Amino acid sequence: MAANRRKRLIGRVRSAVLLCFVLAAVLGTSAAQVGSGHETTAQWLAFGAAVAAGSIAVLNGRVGQGQIQDWTRLRSVSEAYKTEVYSCLAGVGAYRTTDAAAVLNNAVNGIRAEAADLLHHVADIPVAPSRPLPEVDGIDSYVQVRVRGQIDGYYRPRALRMRRRLRAVRRTELLLGGLAVLLGAWSGAFHVEQAAAWVAVVSTVSATVVAYSTAAKYEYQELEFLRTADELERLLSEWRLSGDRTSQAEDALVTRCEHVISVLNDTWMVKWSSES
Repeated sequence: MAANRRKRLIGRVRSAVLLCFVLAAVLGTSAAQVGSGHETTAQWLAFGAAVAAGSIAVLNGRVGQGQIQDWTRLRSVSEAYKTEVYSCLAGVGAYRTTDAAAVLNNAVNGIRAEAADLLHHVADIPVAPSRPLPEVDGIDSYVQVRVRGQIDGYYRPRALRMRRRLRAVRRTELLLGGLAVLLGAWSGAFHVEQAAAWVAVVSTVSATVVAYSTAAKYEYQELEFLRTADELERLLSEWRLSGDRTSQAEDALVTRCEHVISVLNDTWMVKWSSES
């Protein structure tokens, strides 16, 4: 929950930055074109442009590298907890013991200790005292609930969402590019100076949209979601075909599946932290 909340905050702030860029460009150009004939209107437009431009720096301060790293680490910690819980419920690996609850408690305490500096992100999140555990009680239910749940309920839907967002951005870029061409042609053919000024505005907005898409990493996220889903599908296919249902094979399956899931989190930590 804490990781999702941080990601939503980052997304909202970046959307607000995009809006401020657009407003600053549009209002600033409008103020210049209104001119002395409507002095009060021009002043208010210039004021709005200045406020929008000044807000950009304030908003960017909320999504710096530290905030990005906190989000990726919260996500990593969350998945580490899930790995231990699902492994315990499936009864594999270190949890093939009558004292599995104590093993789980030690593992969770170790994860919590390593992430102690992130506790302030979860201090105000209420803990549900009766939240049910995942319905896993062996390897078959682990495959269905954990692995298939991740593939069909998370990775593939997320990949589709990123693809739609990327398409929307590219269509917006195309629309703005066409508008800039039309304004430029109008200005050149009919000597309309006001149109020429708006060409620069449209170009600025287009560049801002591209920068927003790059920061959001829609294309990268789509690829990583699909890659992870395909890798998990491959592991499940090998599991079905092997016919090996020994304890060693079950341990190996869970370990490999959880490794694939953790690799996605690790690559996100590197990608987002290095380019934020």
